Amino acid sequence: MTQREALQNISNLSALVVGDVMMDAYLFGKVERNSPEAPVPVVLMTGRDERAGGAANVARNVQALGAQVHLATVIGGDPVGMRLLELFKARGMGVEACILSKGRATTVKTRIIRDEEHMLRVDEETDEEISAELSASLLSSCISILDNKSIDVVIFEDYDKGVLTKELIFGLIGEARKRDIPVAVDPKLKGFLHYRGVDLFKPNLKELREGLQLEVDIPEGLPSAIHSLHEKINPIVSITTLGSFGMWVHAPSEGVVHTHIPCRPSKIIDVSGAGDTVIATAALMLASGASPIHIAETANLAGGLVCEKSGVVTVDLNTLLSEI
Repeated sequence: MTQREALQNISNLSALVVGDVMMDAYLFGKVERNSPEAPVPVVLMTGRDERAGGAANVARNVQALGAQVHLATVIGGDPVGMRLLELFKARGMGVEACILSKGRATTVKTRIIRDEEHMLRVDEETDEEISAELSASLLSSCISILDNKSIDVVIFEDYDKGVLTKELIFGLIGEARKRDIPVAVDPKLKGFLHYRGVDLFKPNLKELREGLQLEVDIPEGLPSAIHSLHEKINPIVSITTLGSFGMWVHAPSEGVVHTHIPCRPSKIIDVSGAGDTVIATAALMLASGASPIHIAETANLAGGLVCEKSGVVTVDLNTLLSEI
């Protein structure tokens, strides 16, 4: 299968995205003077926006690439959580596994943008792990989706905000294996080692260092660190994102050994949300039957394209196809 054929097949697929969601809020403005109260600029607001972020941004990227998506998460039963749920429904996402929890604060990341410059971010959040009861309920909802919908890939999007418990991770990976559904993971620190045996594992360099508790120099330290990663987690394919250095792909059972994918030359404006785009693209290419190299090359291209724009944005299928 060629890279283009695999990419074109994505529109026939459906994904279950599981993880922490949040509201990405934006305050846009201009700066014409400094504050008389402190040595800081005064931002005169010209607009605001709210977008579903975190695992929901992965879901948005899945949709932008033409695939269907179901979202599984726990959000607060607060006004922000209710607005998020309405955003999911308005975008046509499957929300059968979106659980509202009274008393839980929904994560909000507010970015202040001057022109295309990201000046400041203010976070409101909780990272408390959801209860055993909520975790079991979320797992049950996910199993129901696997049983009643046509799901081609499960994507774990972990932001360390407490939704992805060990029990949920182990349980859902086991259920996906029973059904021969591939599993892709974008990890964070707390659950880094909980994803043993998945099909695709995509840490960035910081997550690799923290998850393995290793100092990793690039490129010379990568083969040893990735070997350790595969010993501990044993993914079929690992793709480690390295910022401006590109990606490192390792899939020994697929004949791909420690392969470097250079970064796409581009003008970097904002890296926000690039990791979400990369995991969505990589997971869908995996489900489409692409080779590890084609998975990484396509995800690398998609991530680079979103970095050329301000804010958390997506890349669509036609744009990707035009770049291949």
